[in-house]
Amino acid sequence: MTFAWYAHLKNLAEKPWLVAAFASWGIALLEYLLQVPANRIGYEVMNLGQLKILQEVITLSVFVPFALFYMKEKLTWDYLWAGLCILGAVFFIMRSKFTG
Repeated sequence: MTFAWYAHLKNLAEKPWLVAAFASWGIALLEYLLQVPANRIGYEVMNLGQLKILQEVITLSVFVPFALFYMKEKLTWDYLWAGLCILGAVFFIMRSKFTG
């Protein structure tokens, strides 16, 4: 989804937004075809909140390298602080699994 949502800002900036929208939805469809079955499988062992936090961790794990290497964004301390907040979210949503 990261590529579908943000790559058009770099690659299709000169094209009409409708072209970017259709290109992005074409890319996103492929991910949805994987994400829906993955959520169904994951929901058998996790609750909805845990699935959502896991999805955000995966998204940000992909987004940060994408932003740095593909979009050439500058690395700042804010990435570290945001990452620590996400780790806190993972702990709190999963703590029943960690502590029993």
